[in-house]
Amino acid sequence: MQVVVGRVAKAHGIRGELSVDVRTDSPEERFAEGTVLTGQARDGSTTRLTVAAARWHSGRLLMRFAEVPDRTVAEELRGVLLLGDTADLPPIEDPDEFYDHELEGLRAELTDGTALGTVREVVHSPGGELLAIDREGGGEVLVPFVRVIVPTVDIAGKRVVVDPPEGLLDV
Repeated sequence: MQVVVGRVAKAHGIRGELSVDVRTDSPEERFAEGTVLTGQARDGSTTRLTVAAARWHSGRLLMRFAEVPDRTVAEELRGVLLLGDTADLPPIEDPDEFYDHELEGLRAELTDGTALGTVREVVHSPGGELLAIDREGGGEVLVPFVRVIVPTVDIAGKRVVVDPPEGLLDV
């Protein structure tokens, strides 16, 4: 299984470097020289990308890939998602932390067992993480992923329990 570890923001300079928005907690491991990633374009097409170099510059990761020789090719990669294999992920030591792919697809239910829907994705916002839940009857709800609102995450049982404050689930 593959997960998003970054997104190409834009080309940087004339030598094919790319500015990357990091979507992983371990960029030093995920973007190490020689690492092979899959680039996925908006149309779903994919390409193999081999990390040639990575460095931090002004709070953003700048990367070079062996397959990207110049700015012209780099410009074509704008918006491409960088995917890595979940088998390469280090284990998480903290029982209160999860990889996004572990949460996506889980059944969401209320504290009384009422089905709420399915976790479609984890949205990373400046204010914190949100669970985007596709509701049972249609529509979507964004639930702040904090312990007081999501008190139970049961990966083995394939479910999360949501205890929403008043008004959170109102459409």
